[in-house]
Amino acid sequence: MNTDKISLVVFDWAGTTVDYGSSAPMVVFEKVFAEAGIKLSRSEINGPMGMEKKAHIRSLLLLETASKQWKEKYGKAWDENDVEMLYEKFEDTLAKVVAEYSVPIEGVTETVEKLRKMNIKIGSTTGYTSEMMENVIPRAESAGYSPDCVVTPDITGMGRPSPFMLYECMRLFGVYPAKLVVKVGDTVTDIAEGKNAGAWSIGILKGSNLLGLTEYEYNALSAEELAEYKAKARQKYLDAGADMVIDSIGEMPNVIEEINRKLERSADN
Repeated sequence: MNTDKISLVVFDWAGTTVDYGSSAPMVVFEKVFAEAGIKLSRSEINGPMGMEKKAHIRSLLLLETASKQWKEKYGKAWDENDVEMLYEKFEDTLAKVVAEYSVPIEGVTETVEKLRKMNIKIGSTTGYTSEMMENVIPRAESAGYSPDCVVTPDITGMGRPSPFMLYECMRLFGVYPAKLVVKVGDTVTDIAEGKNAGAWSIGILKGSNLLGLTEYEYNALSAEELAEYKAKARQKYLDAGADMVIDSIGEMPNVIEEINRKLERSADN
């Protein structure tokens, strides 16, 4: 292991490397809650995105809008049994649709190839469980994307924003300290995961859940409108502690070189 260069890049899945806009979980959350009589906006659903999915459901139910609707419909406050019920429906529905969404985002396969030529291991963490990922991994692999490891919340017992999935990636490849690791994601929860681990944290704009645009919506916006969306998302990343924000995943090799230069300068001081 080179002790003064980045040795491991850990990518998120939906919204970062596959599933442009993280559409699959957003669509399924919307459907499951609507079937339960709870209407939530896209921004409300996307707020906790990146978390383990049961925790995400709990976060949504804690919203004032959701809690109020739940009491009006069921005559009582929601409880953990309701969380379990919604989670089971989420799992079942996601399993039916997630594979079709799990196509690598433009530039992912080429970027990963370049990073590997830089002697960098490719790790991955996700808010999906191992069982959910059984439908995601083969679809992504068939299209050319296959990270060196996949760590899910059920493997570590804790999901984001805790650092333990990222630590597991580090353990698997014997990479330490955390300053030699870069976490890349499309949500503020991804940034928190990286920062809590002590790693470099990078937010990505194009295709991200935080930007909140489908590929069609992204391409339909004027340059001015798109710049406004990106400026807002960029600020959210920075407020969450991101070390850098990049427009697209294709910028990663240059970013790694920039970080390596910073590491070299700090080692000289």
